[in-house]
Amino acid sequence: MKKYTVRPNKDADAWFLKIEDVAPEKEFDKMTEAIEAVEKVAQDNTPSQLIIYNHKNEIVDEKNFN
Repeated sequence: MKKYTVRPNKDADAWFLKIEDVAPEKEFDKMTEAIEAVEKVAQDNTPSQLIIYNHKNEIVDEKNFN
């Protein structure tokens, strides 16, 4: 199962789509844009899990796609 994450950069003024929580794949200006993009990627690559972090690097949502 692939794991995808949406995480803020260190200043929380940009959001990263990460695969397996390693190097960022894409950068977005808004958290909502990042979530929309990663949900599509996760749905296209099932089974997968999406973990979303807020600006304090706290988990705010987890989704599984089967």
